[in-house]
Amino acid sequence: MRTIAASTTTVITGASSGIGRAFAHRLAAAGSDLVLVARRADVLDELARELRSRHGVTVTVIAHDLDQTDAAQNLVARLDAEHITVDALINNAGLGIHGDLGVSPLRSATTQIAVNVNSLTVLTALVLPGMLARGRGAIINVASTAGFQPVPHMAVYSASKAYVLAFTRALWRETRRTGVDALALCPGATDTAFFATAGDAASVGRRRTAEQVVDTALRALRRGRPSVVDGRGNAAVSWLAPRLPERLALSIAERSVRP
Repeated sequence: MRTIAASTTTVITGASSGIGRAFAHRLAAAGSDLVLVARRADVLDELARELRSRHGVTVTVIAHDLDQTDAAQNLVARLDAEHITVDALINNAGLGIHGDLGVSPLRSATTQIAVNVNSLTVLTALVLPGMLARGRGAIINVASTAGFQPVPHMAVYSASKAYVLAFTRALWRETRRTGVDALALCPGATDTAFFATAGDAASVGRRRTAEQVVDTALRALRRGRPSVVDGRGNAAVSWLAPRLPERLALSIAERSVRP
């Protein structure tokens, strides 16, 4: 399913702001019904009212914290209880915390792994069988340019996004010719609320807009690509970083996000 269009239902995690919110606007305009998932019910409710009024689509709001135990299983159980068929899944929820592992609270590491890795994997695994049975579906997992190289001072975040990138690329190959498409979306610095948590020191280069990132993702989905980097400059850096000598690559990455 290389387009997400009318008469489909798309689940978007992290839908209350940034890239998730931009996806919601774009897909509602295309006629896709939506399930919006994030922690803040009030923000989601306001967005849902706007999308229903503007585009006439069905929008379901689920206030849900993907950091909790069995969060993904509980979310899918809620979807099943409401008889919602998931045609497309956008695993956008994620967070990055800036700071060295040895001096940061353990919770900062476990939270990033829970949301960026565990919930993303379980949600994908739970909705995929239904897509395969129907012979159509799309899964967009939001990785990052940080997934192409280790990033000191954000070691857990970069490792978690490297996982998302590798996982989704492998999934793309597993689902070839099934009617289900998988895409790893790799934004660089984007003008979103991400840096309210990660801090401005984690921002490298000129920030792209969330709308530009969504354009890149949907174009790559139509082309059947396994992964895509948003922005030419980001793509160049992501290509170069794994090809540099290891110590040099680590040194450059460290300086770019040094507190």
